[in-house]
Amino acid sequence: MSAWHVVMVGPFGLRPRMTMQVRALPLAKSLIAQGHQVTILLPPWQNPKDGGRCWEEEGVRIENVLLPCDIPAWFQWRLTSRLVSRLRMLQPDIIHAFKPKAYAGLTHLAVARRYPVVVDTDDWEGPGGWNRFGNYSAGMRRFFAWQERWGLRHADAVTAASRALQTLTWSLGGEPERVFYLPNGTRAVSPRPPTPPAGRPTVLLYTRFFEYQLDRLWRILSGVRAQRPVVRFLVVGKGFAGEERRLLRIATQAGWRVSEPDAVEGNADLVYVGWGTAARLERSLAAADLGIYPFDDTLLNRTKCPVKLLDLLAAGIPVVGDSVGQIAEIIVPGKTGILVQPGDDAGFTAAIVAMLKDSRRLMDMQAAAAADIAQRYDWDSLSRVAAAAYRFALHRSTRGATLDMV
Repeated sequence: MSAWHVVMVGPFGLRPRMTMQVRALPLAKSLIAQGHQVTILLPPWQNPKDGGRCWEEEGVRIENVLLPCDIPAWFQWRLTSRLVSRLRMLQPDIIHAFKPKAYAGLTHLAVARRYPVVVDTDDWEGPGGWNRFGNYSAGMRRFFAWQERWGLRHADAVTAASRALQTLTWSLGGEPERVFYLPNGTRAVSPRPPTPPAGRPTVLLYTRFFEYQLDRLWRILSGVRAQRPVVRFLVVGKGFAGEERRLLRIATQAGWRVSEPDAVEGNADLVYVGWGTAARLERSLAAADLGIYPFDDTLLNRTKCPVKLLDLLAAGIPVVGDSVGQIAEIIVPGKTGILVQPGDDAGFTAAIVAMLKDSRRLMDMQAAAAADIAQRYDWDSLSRVAAAAYRFALHRSTRGATLDMV
């Protein structure tokens, strides 16, 4: 197999948004292990302190371009120009543009037909997708929707994180075989040994809150506690609009004992951890007996491949989740968790209660969850899908260049 120089172009930096951190970077590390050269090229407009910073991480070269003066229109044009200029200096064999929108999409537009370009899609951005949630003007929503359609249609190959995204890309035209299903993977972790719930069973919600209605979440939590008063809920995450504060207020008004970070142990009925350090997340995962993943049946949810769900299962935490989109593929019913029909609050509640009552079944699922994720969602295996997409793009690009000369 030939070794390639792959340049991955991001729409933003490694933080605060996580696509490049949890999808591009682990994929790049696995490609490095296969003998390829990978550079990640980033426009860190959300984190200006990273501008100009470069480093290597397990062989992956990470470059943040310098940010220009923050003058409207000039900033966007100049930042895109710097990405394109650096890209040409790197002389890649393959460009992998992560997301068909924003700066990655603009870079693709600037270099189309000059290099083989693979576009990665891990969310639906247009109508019914992130355009609903982003604080965008009407003009920006129209532009992002156009970028998404153009980028997915004109890519030499596409890597899609979900079956729904694969189908949506097929609907835009072009050869179906150029679209490669590449779900998210998960980092290698050491799952804890299977253990029965000790003392108060702990149910973990690892969330950004936008995936479901908060009132529905409360109906489920309160329904479980009505049947299992000893249960404790652990909430890791933060909403976009202060949903976590509303949840804590509702629980307090209902007479629950509520505590906040660094109080994983104790008598609280609901412990809110929020976002924090990796060590705090590890402690939360270690404390959980069961995970829950409510997911309303929406276009945005159907197109996602939730990394947080993979992390729960990889840590040996069985999960009760709504059977929506990729969740129905990630959770193996009866083996690594339980799937519930979306919107069935009573069924969701009953599934949690049943799992907490059957410690033997819970322990069996703990072991099975970790083993299953390690087998099916290992980045070293998934990186071979990316390599297949690169080969297709190189062949397609070469074929196109030959036809241009005829």
